[in-house]
Amino acid sequence: MKNPWEEILLTDYENHMKLDSVMQLQAMNEMMKGQFSAYPVSCVMILGIAGGNGLEHVQKDKFEKVYGVDINSSYLEEVVQRYPELDGLLECLRINLIDDADKLPKAEMVIANLLIEYIGYECFQKAVRQAKPKYVSCIIQINMEDNWVSDSPYLHVFDGLDQVHHQMEVQALEKAMREIDYYPIGTLEHMLPNGKKLVQIDYANISGAVERDGLQPDYFYPGIG
Repeated sequence: MKNPWEEILLTDYENHMKLDSVMQLQAMNEMMKGQFSAYPVSCVMILGIAGGNGLEHVQKDKFEKVYGVDINSSYLEEVVQRYPELDGLLECLRINLIDDADKLPKAEMVIANLLIEYIGYECFQKAVRQAKPKYVSCIIQINMEDNWVSDSPYLHVFDGLDQVHHQMEVQALEKAMREIDYYPIGTLEHMLPNGKKLVQIDYANISGAVERDGLQPDYFYPGIG
């Protein structure tokens, strides 16, 4: 059985996400600008890259490799067409993270925005273990009400996602990350017009970051405030 994300048109997804009543495409674009500039890394992997929202913020003089991973091959084809200036830097990989996380390459940083919701904590742990990043930056959606998909003309496009969606909780994600030795180093919240909010949480593998970047352990324990 196909993953429902393989059936959703990119135009439907993006048109829903950028509605004035949703505003997630715009919010994540701005948040990704910060994600790309936050840490001293030269190789970053974006899990669930979709149409490449935010890639215009990639600093070509900073990064040597950018991996874009998605399950939908048509999304990846669109990414390549949209960002020809990243040719030679960006490498798109079609990988089903639920079944084939072991195919991921290594990267110094993993970005996962609105991705964990659709693969679950355990699968995300496997993906991080495989990539072995120093830093992980993820954005999850926190729902104030029962409806996790905002009302829009595109609402029923996402009906099939019920079979793969996982409700996100900050504490549960932190627990899952600590189990694989990643600890929270910062958080950022962005309220959305429909009462939902995006929560960005950054994690570091303490031993790796201290050893490679010379950062002190105290830097990593502010936790989530």
